[in-house]
Amino acid sequence: MKLVLASNNAKKLKELQALFEPLGVELVTQGSLGIPEAEEPFHTFVENGLTKARHAAKASGLPALADDSGLAVDALGGMPGVLSARYATLFGREKSDAENNRVLLEKLDGIEDRRARFVCALVAVRSADDPEPLIAMGRWHGEILHAQEGEGGFGYDPLLFIPGLGKSVAALGAEAKNRLSHRALASQDLLRQMRESWHLGHPGHLD
Repeated sequence: MKLVLASNNAKKLKELQALFEPLGVELVTQGSLGIPEAEEPFHTFVENGLTKARHAAKASGLPALADDSGLAVDALGGMPGVLSARYATLFGREKSDAENNRVLLEKLDGIEDRRARFVCALVAVRSADDPEPLIAMGRWHGEILHAQEGEGGFGYDPLLFIPGLGKSVAALGAEAKNRLSHRALASQDLLRQMRESWHLGHPGHLD
């Protein structure tokens, strides 16, 4: 089955493709089909994910998958939240992982409460007007470090420390991240829903 991923993030595509491989799902980015990115006007991951999934399905005529994810920091009232990818631009800085991380550290300077979590909302639709979208959430709890650690991953991975593992997300290998992350947790739930509702992995499933 081919699913359009409502994202042009190559690293996110690689992560999700590995997670959905067990069901024989092939992900293609919307950009490879010439589909522009959707607007993300909402304040929740689920609403933005649903908007992106419906947009990609309508433009492609194919089932679509959207991933809306980000970092929620307790001391910042849940920010950067849905604005995680462009957090630095709120303060007149350029949009980049490096600037986002720099701004986050500045905002938490002198703050003792470093609790935070990665949040992922995965939304899948069979068509643009699918009345029964599949929605799965995953959360990965940790603490924000005072300096970046690790070379892997992307986004805020170098700053989120997972106490139970004793290292940052960026210091984990891809195999461990694909097994433990917020995206992995959401994917496991969504795969279960796809097996039950879309009958994927069974003879005669939708191709």
